[in-house]
Amino acid sequence: MEEIRLLESQDELRASFRVMSQLRTHLTEDEYMARLSRQREEEHYQVVGLWDKSGEFRAVGGFRLATALAHGKFIYVDDLVSDEAARSEGHGTKLLDWISRYGKEHGCTSLHLDSGVQRHDAHRFYLRERMDIVFYHFRKSLV
Repeated sequence: MEEIRLLESQDELRASFRVMSQLRTHLTEDEYMARLSRQREEEHYQVVGLWDKSGEFRAVGGFRLATALAHGKFIYVDDLVSDEAARSEGHGTKLLDWISRYGKEHGCTSLHLDSGVQRHDAHRFYLRERMDIVFYHFRKSLV
């Protein structure tokens, strides 16, 4: 049976690196674990995983709850990736739906995420999931 749940243990979080590294290719496993630890402690970042019917880990998402003057209480998805070996099997949709329900259950009125301009396949997915393009995201390096 397919399972979606929050990852809590260090072993579960470490196991999520195999899929997360397909999105965050610049991170080593040790850097990933260090950043997870810091983000979970400082920003209440949460990680959710999806296992398929055969028990294989197939998708991972990272998110946090936040409040802003512009949006009120919302859920922000930092990371969302399905295993490239099992894409187009509905895992991304199921994980996004789970994150949306989690946000609603915790009083959020909207879900937000940013996606790099080069990620055309991801953009098609988000549009198919009835998400709207509502912002430009600007960045300035401080180093």
